Amino acid sequence: MKKVLIIQNKRIGDVLISSVIANNYKAKHPDSEIHFMAYDFTHGVLQNNPNIDKIISINDKELKKLPVLFKLIRTVKKEKYDIIFDPYSKTQSKLICKFSGAKQTIGHKSRKKLGNWGYYTHPIAISKEKTKICGKAIEDRIHLLQQAETFSNIDYEPKLFLSDEEKSENQLGKYTDKKVIVFGILGSTPQKSMPYDYVAEIVDFIANQYDAYILFNYAPHQKAEAEKIYALCKNKANIILDIYAPSIRDFIKVMNQCTVLVSNEGGSVHIAKALNKPTFTIFSPYVNKDHWASFEDGKFHHSVHLLEMKPNLFDSFTFEECKRIEKNPDELYKQLTPEMIIPELDTFLKNNL
Repeated sequence: MKKVLIIQNKRIGDVLISSVIANNYKAKHPDSEIHFMAYDFTHGVLQNNPNIDKIISINDKELKKLPVLFKLIRTVKKEKYDIIFDPYSKTQSKLICKFSGAKQTIGHKSRKKLGNWGYYTHPIAISKEKTKICGKAIEDRIHLLQQAETFSNIDYEPKLFLSDEEKSENQLGKYTDKKVIVFGILGSTPQKSMPYDYVAEIVDFIANQYDAYILFNYAPHQKAEAEKIYALCKNKANIILDIYAPSIRDFIKVMNQCTVLVSNEGGSVHIAKALNKPTFTIFSPYVNKDHWASFEDGKFHHSVHLLEMKPNLFDSFTFEECKRIEKNPDELYKQLTPEMIIPELDTFLKNNL
């Protein structure tokens, strides 16, 4: 029996797509013991997964403290793992791998020439481009899995596992007489969020053209910003503001009972896809779509990106300008106007509502 650890100290979407490592490993080795280390706020996407035997909780801020990190390294070493997969390859996880005592530690090579200091027994170069419809982020994780041994019949699709009790809970209250569109009105960071007036214009289009509820989705700390967007909307009749998912698990249960997701790119998109719900994703201009656009067929899963509308836009930018735009992409976001987005969104909703 092999004992396996997967370390994914990143955000919700990253954790969910990294669970494909556990799913595929357990499918081949059902007697293996698989542990998954992730930030505490991401656990909702791992709960009830029969392929994960234990979730190890870590805290983002605490892990940056050296005494906390050293204690965690000692704990990992005592577990005597056979294999550790490290998809994100951050400094903390690299050190955990280096001093873990595991027979195989598998992670990505540093892009820096002097960055590969023996952290992994199997340092793997990150692929330069995607080759499958699942997107490069999932491909990279499956590539790590394949370094441990050969796997056939790979399942590239992340999964969410709801209990019968969770499925039976009424998450929508009085809003069951119409279909519900979940609208992720804000990105996970300001850099992934559209201009508020653009969001309001798109909401008004949906409200005017479709007889459906629009449920605003946002993180707990974003409530004040969500209210600003709501105030800009002219047609508020079918907007749902009184249903709120306080945790990731609660959002999963709500999304499972809704019809489609329209959203800024982020973890909610990966959740909706794992629930087999149609998704329309609006990408931030600085995000590489090939990395994160998974399973897109232009109909059930569709997205828009500024570079598709203006493919030569970055050609005139220097490297320094591109880095500045990444820190504050608002000036480029303004070029991805509602007039560009709405025709594609309209087609998507006609296909999936």
